[in-house]
Amino acid sequence: MINSQDDGMDSKKSEQSGTTHFGYQNVPESEKSKRVGAVFSSVASQYDLMNDFMSAGLHRLWKRFAVQLSGVTTGSRVLDIAGGTGDLSKLFLEKIGPEGELWLTDINLEMLSVGRDRLMDAGKMPPLCQCDAESLPYPDEYFDCVTVAFGLRNMTHKAQALKEMYRVTRRGGRLIVLEFSKVWKPLEKLYDLYSFKFIPFMGKLVAKDEDSYRYLAESIRMHPSQEELADMFRESGFDRVEYFNLAAGVVAVHRGFKV
Repeated sequence: MINSQDDGMDSKKSEQSGTTHFGYQNVPESEKSKRVGAVFSSVASQYDLMNDFMSAGLHRLWKRFAVQLSGVTTGSRVLDIAGGTGDLSKLFLEKIGPEGELWLTDINLEMLSVGRDRLMDAGKMPPLCQCDAESLPYPDEYFDCVTVAFGLRNMTHKAQALKEMYRVTRRGGRLIVLEFSKVWKPLEKLYDLYSFKFIPFMGKLVAKDEDSYRYLAESIRMHPSQEELADMFRESGFDRVEYFNLAAGVVAVHRGFKV
């Protein structure tokens, strides 16, 4: 298990040296997005199936909980960042109705294409945009809710991405981030065994890609803890920041408001 204090020191060194984390590796910042893109291009077709295997289907309940926390209603404007295969977008579309507006975005074209096809099969066709969360092509204070599910940890400059999310959120609006987090300490050893043995094995068996799922397990360990991410929310400008642990901290939902 990586020590969170050491992670913070390593992150500062990485920023100063122009490198960043790709799992447990230090890589040039310019390379991370390409490597992450290769991971998700590889697993896009089996991404949802693997999520069901890895979480025993619980990821669907976690996403529903995140949507409930968003407080969106009929007619709301929603931005789904790193929305990939469209799970969260589908749930939000049910909430906001035809009067609302939802944009499904992802930096990875293969993931976005899977999301488009799934939503079309469900009879829904929101606008799509392939874009980088660190430079969003939307006007200031436009969305009632901005959301990211299991995507923030893969971004090279998380603080910059959060600032962009703050910029495009309207006054009174909110940011919802659903992400893997720091598990309850008594479960750490068991969780490590699951993460570094079972997940890569399932990746090899189901998605034919063991390395990508080993990276995903490592990226979870390098992501900020619940309190660290809450502080990043506040530093980006969000107020009334809170988080909700799910599955003993395996995942957490963070929520912040723009006041």
